Formats: sequence, structure tokens, C-alpha cells
Amino acid sequence: MKTRTSKTIGVAASAAAIALSVPLAVTAYAQPSDSDAPAAEIPDPQGPECGAFKEALPNWKGLADLPVSAALASIPEISTFNSAISGGMNPAVNITSVLDNGPYVVFAPTNEAFAELPPEQAAYLRTDAAGLTNLVYYHAFLGLLGPDDVKGQRPTQEGTEVEVTGKGGDIQVNATAKVTCGGIQAQNARIYIVDQVLDPAEAPAPITPTSTSATTSVTPTTTAPATTTAAPTATTEPAPAEAGAAEAPAG
Repeated sequence: MKTRTSKTIGVAASAAAIALSVPLAVTAYAQPSDSDAPAAEIPDPQGPECGAFKEALPNWKGLADLPVSAALASIPEISTFNSAISGGMNPAVNITSVLDNGPYVVFAPTNEAFAELPPEQAAYLRTDAAGLTNLVYYHAFLGLLGPDDVKGQRPTQEGTEVEVTGKGGDIQVNATAKVTCGGIQAQNARIYIVDQVLDPAEAPAPITPTSTSATTSVTPTTTAPATTTAAPTATTEPAPAEAGAAEAPAG
């Protein structure tokens, strides 16, 4: 009886050991990967000529996957501006690598806007690298703003400021240039097609911050650090002995 009981216990122990050696079935829940996440919706650009823009570029949503230099090069109606920023107009001026280090808001004049420039100005831009560099940098400022948020006065990469008014499909730049289609999404920028070439000489007066108001579009003024001049250290000289004063007798 003792032997049979021992055998029964041994069999039970062996079964328990086997059971423990088999991995337990665990219900695993996979964490969603980034590739499983729904793609962000590409917002529609806004402006009176966006219909023509989409017709000319049916795959316009694909621009969102491109750096801004490639996105600009893909839009037919701004090919002259693309030439101006990429070395085509003047081999000495190529700022595409700068723009690709955005985020930037880029105002891209149409081909018609460049065609309306006086012939002497067009010739100047083709031959003067500094002038063309200033011009193209005036068409970009740091930011990543859609049509409802782009308004305000902001410093451009050229140094002077640009003023954007309105919102949605009714936006103006410096009160004269109109956005024909804006908020076009690139990988690191928002592109606004405008009907005029922006001129740094017509930049609005810079906004000066005051102690009573502040705005996000204000450009802080740069003040040279005050030079502190240390006052000369006063040196006390012994007073001169009066003439005729008697000397103390030696003690």
C-alpha cells in the first residue's frame, strides 16, 4: 500500500513538473506602431486660384512628403521663383538647402508676377547676386502657419519685415500682393502663391515692443549692451607740509 501510494505521488509530481515546463498561453496585445496610425489629413489650400492649382498638379497632396525645395520645384506656375532660389536665375544664388532646414512660410510669386517686373530690374536680378539673395530671402520667414494663422507682421530671412493680413482664402501681403492659393503643405513649410514679387524696399516699418503691450509678431529690437565705465579710484595724497612749519624735535 505504501509502495502504491509512493508511485501515485511520484506520477503526480512528474505531471506537475511537465505542466510547469510548458509555457503558459498568454494573450498578447500588439502595441500599434506608427505605421498603423491613420495618416494625418492634408488640409486643402485656400485661395481663389486653388482650383487651377489642383488641376495643374493633381497629386498636390504628395507635396506634403517633400522638402520645400522639391515641393516648389514641382509647381509649374512658380517655376521662375524656383529658378531664382535654386541657381537657375543666377548661379551664385542657391538657397534651397537653407529653406530645407525650415520650418518656413514661403511666399512664391507666380511666373506672371516676375514677367511684370521692369526689364532693368529683371536684368539686375540676373546679374547681381546680392540683390537677388536679398529678394528671395524676403519671401520667407520662420514658421509653419496655415491660412487661418499666418496673419501678422514678422521678420523675414532677409532681415526686414513682412505684413500679412486676412485669413483663409482672402490673404494679402504688404497690402498689395494677393495670395492666389495658400497653405500648400510641404514637409517642412507652408507655401503661399502670390501675384506680385515682394520688394524689401516696401517693407512695413518694424514694430517696436512697448512695456504695455506685447504680440507674438513683434520683432524684439536688438540693443547694444551698455558699456559700463568704472569710476576712477580716488587716491588720497598726503597733504603737503605748510611752508615754514617747524619740524618736531627728534625724541
